[in-house]
Amino acid sequence: MRQSAALPISRRGLAGLAAGAALAGAFPPRPALAQGAPLRVGLMLPFSGTFAALGENIAAAIELHLAERGGRMGGRAVQLIRLDDESNPANAVQNVNRLLGRERAEVLIGTVHSGVVMALVQAARERGVPLIIPNAGNASATRELCAPTIFRTSFTNWQPAYGMGLALGREGVRRAAWVTWDYAAGNEAGEGFREGLRASGGEVVRELKLPFPETNFQPLLAQIPGLEVQAVGSFFAGGGAVQFVREYAAAGLKERIPLTGSGFLTEGVLAAQGAAAEGIRTALHYGDGLDNPKNNAFRAAFRERTGREADVYAVQGYDAAQLLGIGMDAARGDVSAEREWVRAMRAARIDSPRGAFTLSPSHNPVQNIYLREARGGQNRVVGIAAEALADPGTGCRMA
Repeated sequence: MRQSAALPISRRGLAGLAAGAALAGAFPPRPALAQGAPLRVGLMLPFSGTFAALGENIAAAIELHLAERGGRMGGRAVQLIRLDDESNPANAVQNVNRLLGRERAEVLIGTVHSGVVMALVQAARERGVPLIIPNAGNASATRELCAPTIFRTSFTNWQPAYGMGLALGREGVRRAAWVTWDYAAGNEAGEGFREGLRASGGEVVRELKLPFPETNFQPLLAQIPGLEVQAVGSFFAGGGAVQFVREYAAAGLKERIPLTGSGFLTEGVLAAQGAAAEGIRTALHYGDGLDNPKNNAFRAAFRERTGREADVYAVQGYDAAQLLGIGMDAARGDVSAEREWVRAMRAARIDSPRGAFTLSPSHNPVQNIYLREARGGQNRVVGIAAEALADPGTGCRMA
Protein backbone atom coordinates (compact mmCIF):
# COMPACT_ATOMS: atom_id res chain seq x y z
CA MET A 1 0.00 0.00 0.00
CA ARG A 2 1.20 3.54 -0.65
CA GLN A 3 2.28 5.48 2.44
CA SER A 4 2.15 9.16 3.32
CA ALA A 5 3.20 11.42 6.18
CA ALA A 6 0.88 12.22 9.04
CA LEU A 7 -0.08 15.74 8.05
CA PRO A 8 -3.51 17.30 8.52
CA ILE A 9 -5.59 18.17 5.48
CA SER A 10 -7.19 21.56 5.10
CA ARG A 11 -10.68 22.18 3.76
CA ARG A 12 -9.10 24.37 1.12
CA GLY A 13 -7.12 21.32 0.05
CA LEU A 14 -10.31 19.29 -0.20
CA ALA A 15 -11.85 21.92 -2.44
CA GLY A 16 -8.78 21.69 -4.61
CA LEU A 17 -9.26 17.97 -4.99
CA ALA A 18 -12.85 18.49 -6.02
CA ALA A 19 -11.51 20.65 -8.83
CA GLY A 20 -9.22 17.84 -9.89
CA ALA A 21 -5.98 18.53 -7.99
CA ALA A 22 -4.51 15.52 -6.15
CA LEU A 23 -2.88 16.45 -2.84
CA ALA A 24 -0.29 14.49 -0.91
CA GLY A 25 0.14 13.79 2.79
CA ALA A 26 -3.44 14.37 3.88
CA PHE A 27 -4.13 11.34 6.01
CA PRO A 28 -2.30 9.73 8.93
CA PRO A 29 -0.50 6.41 8.47
CA ARG A 30 -2.49 3.48 9.75
CA PRO A 31 -0.85 1.18 12.29
CA ALA A 32 0.08 -2.29 11.07
CA LEU A 33 -2.43 -4.93 12.10
CA ALA A 34 -1.50 -8.33 13.42
CA GLN A 35 -1.87 -11.26 11.07
CA GLY A 36 -5.28 -12.84 11.60
CA ALA A 37 -6.82 -9.69 13.05
CA PRO A 38 -10.37 -8.79 11.93
CA LEU A 39 -10.72 -6.87 8.67
CA ARG A 40 -11.77 -3.41 9.80
CA VAL A 41 -14.24 -1.82 7.37
CA GLY A 42 -15.22 1.81 7.93
CA LEU A 43 -18.83 2.61 7.02
CA MET A 44 -18.94 6.39 6.61
CA LEU A 45 -22.64 7.03 6.04
CA PRO A 46 -25.40 9.37 7.24
CA PHE A 47 -27.05 7.82 10.29
CA SER A 48 -28.82 11.02 11.33
CA GLY A 49 -30.49 13.90 9.55
CA THR A 50 -32.23 14.04 6.18
CA PHE A 51 -30.45 11.05 4.66
CA ALA A 52 -30.44 8.82 7.75
CA ALA A 53 -32.86 6.29 6.25
CA LEU A 54 -30.61 5.93 3.21
CA GLY A 55 -27.54 5.31 5.34
CA GLU A 56 -29.35 2.78 7.51
CA ASN A 57 -30.55 0.80 4.51
CA ILE A 58 -27.08 0.76 2.96
CA ALA A 59 -25.55 -0.44 6.24
CA ALA A 60 -28.26 -3.04 6.86
CA ALA A 61 -27.75 -4.52 3.41
CA ILE A 62 -23.97 -4.69 3.94
CA GLU A 63 -24.61 -6.51 7.22
CA LEU A 64 -27.02 -8.86 5.44
CA HIS A 65 -24.44 -9.95 2.88
CA LEU A 66 -21.78 -10.27 5.54
CA ALA A 67 -24.10 -12.57 7.50
CA GLU A 68 -24.63 -14.65 4.35
CA ARG A 69 -20.85 -15.09 4.19
CA GLY A 70 -20.61 -16.20 7.81
CA GLY A 71 -19.09 -12.87 8.82
CA ARG A 72 -15.83 -13.42 6.94
CA MET A 73 -14.06 -12.16 3.81
CA GLY A 74 -10.81 -13.56 2.50
CA GLY A 75 -10.57 -15.82 5.52
CA ARG A 76 -10.76 -12.93 8.00
CA ALA A 77 -13.56 -12.00 10.33
CA VAL A 78 -15.00 -8.62 9.36
CA GLN A 79 -15.57 -5.79 11.83
CA LEU A 80 -17.82 -2.96 10.62
CA ILE A 81 -17.09 0.49 12.09
CA ARG A 82 -20.05 2.82 11.72
CA LEU A 83 -19.41 6.56 11.57
CA ASP A 84 -22.20 9.09 11.10
CA ASP A 85 -21.04 11.65 8.55
CA GLU A 86 -24.27 13.68 9.04
CA SER A 87 -24.10 14.53 5.30
CA ASN A 88 -21.87 17.42 6.36
CA PRO A 89 -18.95 18.19 3.99
CA ALA A 90 -17.37 20.45 6.62
CA ASN A 91 -16.64 17.43 8.83
CA ALA A 92 -15.71 15.00 6.06
CA VAL A 93 -11.93 15.22 6.34
CA GLN A 94 -12.03 14.93 10.13
CA ASN A 95 -14.24 11.86 9.85
CA VAL A 96 -12.00 10.13 7.33
CA ASN A 97 -8.95 10.90 9.49
CA ARG A 98 -10.72 9.30 12.45
CA LEU A 99 -11.51 6.14 10.51
CA LEU A 100 -7.98 5.76 9.13
CA GLY A 101 -6.28 6.81 12.35
CA ARG A 102 -7.93 6.02 15.66
CA GLU A 103 -10.33 3.42 14.23
CA ARG A 104 -7.61 1.74 12.10
CA ALA A 105 -9.96 1.12 9.17
CA GLU A 106 -8.39 -0.80 6.28
CA VAL A 107 -11.31 -0.37 3.88
CA LEU A 108 -13.75 2.51 3.38
CA ILE A 109 -17.36 2.30 2.21
CA GLY A 110 -19.23 5.58 1.75
CA THR A 111 -21.21 7.68 1.25
CA VAL A 112 -24.55 9.23 0.20
CA HIS A 113 -23.70 12.94 -0.13
CA SER A 114 -21.57 13.87 -3.14
CA GLY A 115 -19.81 16.67 -1.26
CA VAL A 116 -18.83 14.38 1.61
CA VAL A 117 -17.55 11.62 -0.65
CA MET A 118 -14.71 13.82 -1.93
CA ALA A 119 -12.75 13.31 1.29
CA LEU A 120 -13.07 9.55 0.82
CA VAL A 121 -11.94 9.89 -2.78
CA GLN A 122 -8.87 11.79 -1.67
CA ALA A 123 -7.95 9.11 0.87
CA ALA A 124 -8.24 6.42 -1.78
CA ARG A 125 -6.10 8.39 -4.22
CA GLU A 126 -3.37 9.28 -1.73
CA ARG A 127 -3.14 6.13 0.32
CA GLY A 128 -4.38 3.33 -1.92
CA VAL A 129 -7.17 2.67 0.57
CA PRO A 130 -9.92 0.53 -0.97
CA LEU A 131 -13.00 2.73 -1.40
CA ILE A 132 -16.42 1.54 -2.54
CA ILE A 133 -19.04 4.24 -3.13
CA PRO A 134 -22.56 2.89 -2.44
CA ASN A 135 -24.51 5.95 -3.52
CA ALA A 136 -22.95 9.37 -4.22
CA GLY A 137 -23.47 10.00 -7.94
CA ASN A 138 -21.02 12.81 -8.67
CA ALA A 139 -19.33 11.91 -11.92
CA SER A 140 -15.85 13.13 -11.01
CA ALA A 141 -15.16 10.22 -8.64
CA THR A 142 -15.08 7.82 -11.58
CA ARG A 143 -14.10 10.32 -14.25
CA GLU A 144 -11.25 12.80 -13.79
CA LEU A 145 -10.57 11.70 -10.18
CA CYS A 146 -10.70 7.98 -10.90
CA ALA A 147 -8.05 5.73 -9.37
CA PRO A 148 -7.34 1.98 -9.24
CA THR A 149 -8.59 1.84 -5.64
CA ILE A 150 -11.91 3.68 -6.20
CA PHE A 151 -15.01 1.65 -7.11
CA ARG A 152 -18.69 2.48 -7.30
CA THR A 153 -21.72 0.20 -6.96
CA SER A 154 -24.38 2.84 -7.54
CA PHE A 155 -24.56 5.18 -10.56
CA THR A 156 -23.37 8.46 -11.95
CA ASN A 157 -25.89 11.26 -12.17
CA TRP A 158 -25.45 11.03 -15.94
CA GLN A 159 -26.65 7.43 -16.28
CA PRO A 160 -30.36 7.44 -15.30
CA ALA A 161 -31.03 10.73 -17.07
CA TYR A 162 -29.34 9.50 -20.25
CA GLY A 163 -31.65 6.48 -20.19
CA MET A 164 -34.70 8.70 -19.78
CA GLY A 165 -33.71 10.90 -22.70
CA LEU A 166 -32.99 7.86 -24.86
CA ALA A 167 -36.40 6.36 -24.10
CA LEU A 168 -38.24 9.58 -24.91
CA GLY A 169 -36.46 9.96 -28.23
CA ARG A 170 -37.35 6.40 -29.21
CA GLU A 171 -40.99 7.23 -28.55
CA GLY A 172 -40.87 10.14 -30.98
CA VAL A 173 -40.17 13.07 -28.67
CA ARG A 174 -38.25 15.64 -30.67
CA ARG A 175 -38.51 18.69 -28.41
CA ALA A 176 -38.11 18.61 -24.65
CA ALA A 177 -37.26 20.94 -21.78
CA TRP A 178 -35.03 20.21 -18.79
CA VAL A 179 -35.85 21.60 -15.32
CA THR A 180 -33.52 21.30 -12.33
CA TRP A 181 -31.70 22.91 -9.47
CA ASP A 182 -28.54 24.62 -10.70
CA TYR A 183 -25.96 22.45 -8.96
CA ALA A 184 -23.62 19.59 -9.84
CA ALA A 185 -26.11 16.72 -9.62
CA GLY A 186 -28.77 18.51 -11.65
CA ASN A 187 -26.30 19.69 -14.27
CA GLU A 188 -24.67 16.26 -14.66
CA ALA A 189 -28.11 14.70 -15.01
CA GLY A 190 -29.03 17.38 -17.53
CA GLU A 191 -25.98 16.48 -19.59
CA GLY A 192 -27.09 12.86 -19.65
CA PHE A 193 -30.69 13.69 -20.56
CA ARG A 194 -29.59 15.95 -23.40
CA GLU A 195 -27.15 13.36 -24.80
CA GLY A 196 -29.65 10.51 -24.54
CA LEU A 197 -32.39 12.48 -26.26
CA ARG A 198 -30.00 13.60 -28.99
CA ALA A 199 -28.83 10.02 -29.57
CA SER A 200 -32.42 9.01 -30.40
CA GLY A 201 -33.31 11.98 -32.57
CA GLY A 202 -34.54 14.69 -30.20
CA GLU A 203 -33.20 17.84 -28.60
CA VAL A 204 -33.48 19.84 -25.40
CA VAL A 205 -34.74 23.22 -26.53
CA ARG A 206 -34.60 24.96 -23.14
CA GLU A 207 -33.02 24.40 -19.72
CA LEU A 208 -34.83 25.99 -16.79
CA LYS A 209 -32.91 26.21 -13.52
CA LEU A 210 -33.14 27.75 -10.08
CA PRO A 211 -30.50 27.90 -7.36
CA PHE A 212 -30.23 24.96 -4.96
CA PRO A 213 -32.15 24.47 -2.70
CA GLU A 214 -34.75 27.13 -3.62
CA THR A 215 -38.28 25.88 -4.32
CA ASN A 216 -39.95 28.84 -5.99
CA PHE A 217 -40.94 26.82 -9.04
CA GLN A 218 -43.73 29.05 -10.31
CA PRO A 219 -41.60 31.26 -12.60
CA LEU A 220 -40.20 28.15 -14.27
CA LEU A 221 -43.56 26.41 -14.59
CA ALA A 222 -45.04 29.53 -16.17
CA GLN A 223 -42.55 29.29 -19.06
CA ILE A 224 -43.22 25.69 -20.00
CA PRO A 225 -46.49 26.09 -21.98
CA GLY A 226 -44.84 28.52 -24.40
CA LEU A 227 -41.89 26.25 -25.20
CA GLU A 228 -43.88 23.96 -27.48
CA VAL A 229 -42.23 20.84 -26.06
CA GLN A 230 -43.52 17.28 -26.04
CA ALA A 231 -42.03 16.34 -22.66
CA VAL A 232 -40.27 17.79 -19.65
CA GLY A 233 -37.29 16.07 -18.05
CA SER A 234 -36.23 16.96 -14.52
CA PHE A 235 -33.88 16.29 -11.65
CA PHE A 236 -35.13 16.96 -8.14
CA ALA A 237 -35.02 14.85 -5.00
CA GLY A 238 -36.45 14.76 -1.50
CA GLY A 239 -38.72 17.59 -0.40
CA GLY A 240 -37.99 19.61 -3.52
CA ALA A 241 -39.20 16.73 -5.69
CA VAL A 242 -42.41 16.48 -3.67
CA GLN A 243 -43.19 20.16 -4.11
CA PHE A 244 -42.20 20.26 -7.79
CA VAL A 245 -44.39 17.29 -8.75
CA ARG A 246 -47.36 18.69 -6.84
CA GLU A 247 -47.02 22.15 -8.35
CA TYR A 248 -46.51 20.75 -11.86
CA ALA A 249 -49.86 18.97 -11.57
CA ALA A 250 -51.58 21.95 -9.90
CA ALA A 251 -50.47 24.18 -12.78
CA GLY A 252 -52.45 22.00 -15.18
CA LEU A 253 -49.32 20.78 -16.97
CA LYS A 254 -49.42 17.10 -16.07
CA GLU A 255 -52.07 16.10 -18.62
CA ARG A 256 -50.69 18.36 -21.37
CA ILE A 257 -46.93 17.79 -21.23
CA PRO A 258 -45.66 14.55 -19.66
CA LEU A 259 -43.27 15.04 -16.74
CA THR A 260 -40.34 12.62 -16.68
CA GLY A 261 -36.92 12.51 -15.10
CA SER A 262 -34.10 10.76 -13.35
CA GLY A 263 -35.53 8.19 -10.95
CA PHE A 264 -34.86 10.27 -7.85
CA LEU A 265 -37.76 12.52 -8.87
CA THR A 266 -40.12 9.91 -7.39
CA GLU A 267 -37.79 7.58 -5.45
CA GLY A 268 -38.84 7.35 -1.81
CA VAL A 269 -41.32 10.25 -2.06
CA LEU A 270 -44.35 8.78 -3.85
CA ALA A 271 -46.47 8.70 -0.70
CA ALA A 272 -45.89 12.42 -0.13
CA GLN A 273 -46.49 13.25 -3.80
CA GLY A 274 -49.80 11.39 -3.84
CA ALA A 275 -52.03 11.52 -6.91
CA ALA A 276 -49.83 14.20 -8.51
CA ALA A 277 -47.16 11.56 -9.18
CA GLU A 278 -49.47 8.96 -10.71
CA GLY A 279 -48.30 8.08 -14.22
CA ILE A 280 -44.95 9.90 -14.04
CA ARG A 281 -42.22 7.95 -15.76
CA THR A 282 -38.64 7.97 -14.55
CA ALA A 283 -35.47 6.00 -15.25
CA LEU A 284 -33.25 4.33 -12.67
CA HIS A 285 -31.12 1.21 -12.23
CA TYR A 286 -33.70 -0.38 -9.91
CA GLY A 287 -37.45 -0.33 -9.47
CA ASP A 288 -40.45 -1.99 -7.86
CA GLY A 289 -41.59 -5.32 -9.22
CA LEU A 290 -38.25 -6.21 -10.77
CA ASP A 291 -38.69 -9.97 -11.05
CA ASN A 292 -35.54 -12.06 -10.90
CA PRO A 293 -34.51 -14.78 -8.43
CA LYS A 294 -31.75 -12.72 -6.81
CA ASN A 295 -34.02 -9.73 -6.22
CA ASN A 296 -36.85 -11.84 -4.83
CA ALA A 297 -34.51 -13.59 -2.39
CA PHE A 298 -32.80 -10.33 -1.42
CA ARG A 299 -36.05 -8.50 -0.73
CA ALA A 300 -37.36 -11.35 1.42
CA ALA A 301 -34.11 -11.56 3.42
CA PHE A 302 -33.91 -7.79 3.87
CA ARG A 303 -37.53 -7.63 5.03
CA GLU A 304 -36.95 -10.46 7.52
CA ARG A 305 -33.80 -8.83 8.88
CA THR A 306 -35.02 -5.23 9.13
CA GLY A 307 -38.81 -5.23 8.95
CA ARG A 308 -38.49 -2.78 6.04
CA GLU A 309 -38.84 -3.04 2.29
CA ALA A 310 -35.61 -2.90 0.33
CA ASP A 311 -34.96 0.07 -1.94
CA VAL A 312 -32.29 1.17 -4.39
CA TYR A 313 -30.04 2.27 -1.51
CA ALA A 314 -30.18 -1.18 0.08
CA VAL A 315 -29.34 -2.77 -3.27
CA GLN A 316 -26.31 -0.51 -3.69
CA GLY A 317 -25.08 -1.36 -0.19
CA TYR A 318 -25.56 -5.09 -0.72
CA ASP A 319 -23.56 -4.92 -3.93
CA ALA A 320 -20.81 -2.91 -2.23
CA ALA A 321 -20.41 -5.81 0.20
CA GLN A 322 -20.48 -8.32 -2.65
CA LEU A 323 -17.75 -6.44 -4.50
CA LEU A 324 -15.56 -6.13 -1.42
CA GLY A 325 -15.94 -9.83 -0.72
CA ILE A 326 -14.73 -10.67 -4.23
CA GLY A 327 -11.66 -8.48 -3.77
CA MET A 328 -10.76 -9.75 -0.31
CA ASP A 329 -11.24 -13.38 -1.30
CA ALA A 330 -8.82 -12.89 -4.20
CA ALA A 331 -6.25 -11.23 -1.91
CA ARG A 332 -6.84 -13.74 0.92
CA GLY A 333 -7.78 -10.89 3.19
CA ASP A 334 -4.48 -9.04 2.66
CA VAL A 335 -5.39 -5.41 1.91
CA SER A 336 -1.74 -4.66 1.13
CA ALA A 337 -2.00 -7.04 -1.86
CA GLU A 338 -3.45 -4.21 -3.93
CA ARG A 339 -2.78 -5.76 -7.32
CA GLU A 340 -4.76 -8.88 -6.44
CA TRP A 341 -7.89 -7.25 -5.07
CA VAL A 342 -7.97 -4.49 -7.70
CA ARG A 343 -7.69 -7.05 -10.51
CA ALA A 344 -10.45 -9.20 -9.04
CA MET A 345 -12.82 -6.30 -8.44
CA ARG A 346 -12.24 -4.87 -11.91
CA ALA A 347 -13.16 -8.23 -13.46
CA ALA A 348 -16.12 -8.91 -11.17
CA ARG A 349 -19.56 -9.83 -12.41
CA ILE A 350 -21.93 -8.90 -9.59
CA ASP A 351 -25.08 -11.01 -9.22
CA SER A 352 -27.16 -8.03 -8.12
CA PRO A 353 -30.85 -7.70 -7.22
CA ARG A 354 -30.96 -5.06 -9.98
CA GLY A 355 -29.70 -7.66 -12.48
CA ALA A 356 -26.14 -8.78 -13.03
CA PHE A 357 -23.64 -6.05 -13.84
CA THR A 358 -19.95 -5.61 -14.53
CA LEU A 359 -17.69 -2.59 -14.10
CA SER A 360 -16.47 -0.15 -16.72
CA PRO A 361 -12.76 0.71 -17.12
CA SER A 362 -13.36 3.63 -14.73
CA HIS A 363 -14.91 1.26 -12.14
CA ASN A 364 -18.52 2.36 -12.53
CA PRO A 365 -21.42 -0.13 -12.98
CA VAL A 366 -22.33 -1.14 -16.51
CA GLN A 367 -26.00 -1.69 -15.82
CA ASN A 368 -29.53 -1.65 -17.14
CA ILE A 369 -31.39 1.61 -16.65
CA TYR A 370 -35.03 0.70 -16.17
CA LEU A 371 -38.04 2.69 -17.32
CA ARG A 372 -40.47 3.04 -14.42
CA GLU A 373 -43.99 4.36 -14.04
CA ALA A 374 -45.52 5.58 -10.79
CA ARG A 375 -48.55 3.38 -10.12
CA GLY A 376 -50.42 3.07 -6.86
CA GLY A 377 -47.54 4.26 -4.71
CA GLN A 378 -44.85 2.20 -6.46
CA ASN A 379 -42.25 2.90 -9.13
CA ARG A 380 -43.16 -0.08 -11.29
CA VAL A 381 -40.64 -1.29 -13.88
CA VAL A 382 -42.28 -1.14 -17.32
CA GLY A 383 -39.26 -1.67 -19.57
CA ILE A 384 -35.57 -1.04 -20.10
CA ALA A 385 -34.62 2.52 -21.03
CA ALA A 386 -30.97 1.70 -21.72
CA GLU A 387 -29.43 -1.75 -21.64
CA ALA A 388 -25.97 -2.32 -20.12
CA LEU A 389 -25.25 1.41 -19.96
CA ALA A 390 -21.76 2.56 -19.00
CA ASP A 391 -20.85 6.06 -17.89
CA PRO A 392 -18.45 7.62 -20.44
CA GLY A 393 -15.67 7.86 -17.84
CA THR A 394 -14.56 11.14 -19.41
CA GLY A 395 -11.11 12.21 -18.22
CA CYS A 396 -10.33 8.97 -16.37
CA ARG A 397 -6.67 8.03 -16.61
CA MET A 398 -5.78 5.10 -14.37
CA ALA A 399 -2.28 5.17 -12.91
